Amino acid sequence: MTNVIKITDYMSEDLISLDLKAKTKDEVLLELSKLMECSPNISNEGNTIYKALVEREKLGSTGIGKGVAIPHAKTEIAQKLTIAFGISKEKIDFRSIDNEKVNIFFVFASPNKDSQIYLKVLARISRLIRENSFRDGLLNCKNAHEIIEYINEKES
Repeated sequence: MTNVIKITDYMSEDLISLDLKAKTKDEVLLELSKLMECSPNISNEGNTIYKALVEREKLGSTGIGKGVAIPHAKTEIAQKLTIAFGISKEKIDFRSIDNEKVNIFFVFASPNKDSQIYLKVLARISRLIRENSFRDGLLNCKNAHEIIEYINEKES
């Protein structure tokens, strides 16, 4: 039996913010990149994560619809796939494919060598967030511990 890859395997409570202060897309990317820098998996110098996220957004918005964005970057300053998570009380214009504003953010940094894991986790998140109940559940969590428990429960 193969190991099932779980979203929560790449998350930690210290990389979760349920009260993002950012008001613009650029500010969100900066705030979430700063959050990612708290991870021991990220050896960041000179806003490298932020710059990588901005470069990725230039290719097309990672606002995937229904109030969710999945900004992501492949960069060698990530030792392994790392996911930060944020919720904004105010919805932010992220130039999403459905033109809706965004308040739920899953942010990835991944080394180039982890492409398979990265794609599997991205697919899992994409499947889960299609459900209204999943998005509502995330928004109802009160703290970082509840976010991880909730995602873990939904993945099982």
